[in-house]
Amino acid sequence: MAKVVVVGSSNTDMVVKSNHLPVPGETILGGEFLMNPGGKGANQAVAARRLGAEVVFVARVGDDIFGRESVQGFGKEKINTDFIAVDAENPSGVAVIMVDEKGENCIAVASGANHALSAGDVDKAVVQIESASVLLMQLESPLATVEHAAALGAKKGKCVILNPAPAQSVSDELLANLDFITPNETEAEILTGIKVTDQESAQRAAEVLRGKGVGTVVVTLGSRGAYVQSEALSVLVPARNVDAVDTTAAGDTFNGALAVGLADGLSIEAAVGFANQAAAISVTRMGAQSSAPFLNELEL
Repeated sequence: MAKVVVVGSSNTDMVVKSNHLPVPGETILGGEFLMNPGGKGANQAVAARRLGAEVVFVARVGDDIFGRESVQGFGKEKINTDFIAVDAENPSGVAVIMVDEKGENCIAVASGANHALSAGDVDKAVVQIESASVLLMQLESPLATVEHAAALGAKKGKCVILNPAPAQSVSDELLANLDFITPNETEAEILTGIKVTDQESAQRAAEVLRGKGVGTVVVTLGSRGAYVQSEALSVLVPARNVDAVDTTAAGDTFNGALAVGLADGLSIEAAVGFANQAAAISVTRMGAQSSAPFLNELEL
């Protein structure tokens, strides 16, 4: 079984689904409320586990009901929780999510214990990283911790993937330690200064990132698929056409699936196609982790 270590965030998502997203000062009645486990790191860990990888999750939660329920949930998913620290000083992270009838969303996050995830927390999992094929990270953790993890993964010769979300600029030192980076259009623009609207602009943004030392750039383009650029590859991998219900965590499902595909030894193009297929299934369902598909639902 392929092994993936995910370093990242764990949140509890509080979701209200209504017919449209409110504008400032507006109150919308008649919505549907759901409470689900979430957080980009946790979502990606669950997606990778459901798609067949052995998964170790390095994270931090509060000593509260949200943290306890999160860890219990990871255990039910058969994720290794030995490296999830319980923080006595900070609450567990929470996210408030609003979703409209077209599946579009807006999200506000209170990070809590996620912002206390440290380099020391990562170092405790060094043996797990050494025995893994892929190290997967996002940007809901402190940037210094992400940089430390990437440097450690690169030193150990692992495939290091960064999903640069939520969007923010990162150092060239971090980029140089990445085998893969997976920005969407907004994130690619923040990282490169190039507005990404189509395959041509995605290609130019990818060239900038590759010029800073990233091995392979995968720019996700929503319903159009994903543009991939590596030393030997420049291709748009198309997405599957589906009716979206909720796009929450579609990117997380994509990244978890990409990590599994690469850990399983698929080619880059095949791994991205695998990830596109998993993400397409996820947007047809409500929720974050709950929307991640299982391996038997994909066409291999």
